[in-house]
Amino acid sequence: MMKLYGIPNCDTVKKARTWLDAHDVDYEFHDYKKQGVDAVVLAKWMTKAGWESVINRKGQTWRKLSDAEKAQITDDASAIQLARDKPSVIKRPAFEHKGKLILGFNETEYQNIFGEKS
Repeated sequence: MMKLYGIPNCDTVKKARTWLDAHDVDYEFHDYKKQGVDAVVLAKWMTKAGWESVINRKGQTWRKLSDAEKAQITDDASAIQLARDKPSVIKRPAFEHKGKLILGFNETEYQNIFGEKS
């Protein structure tokens, strides 16, 4: 079963979950604001996509960081620590499919991955 990572009140996560439910895709939801994200999982994601993709630098959590805090995020290790301290800074939703990390919600991409099941 696929594990979908995100935050339940995020609009993008809501869209993804609605799409997955409508297309009968079986998944387990992992609320990384409440449950956190394991450092090993984060390291794997950053290896696959780069910390610049995993960390949502357009989101409110990133924007609220001081310039000094932002300047400290320079590599996977510092990004992992930030993501563990402030999980809302992780791009969402996130899941792995056939060895690839999928970040965010794009209906066309989801259709290509899961097909039309409805």
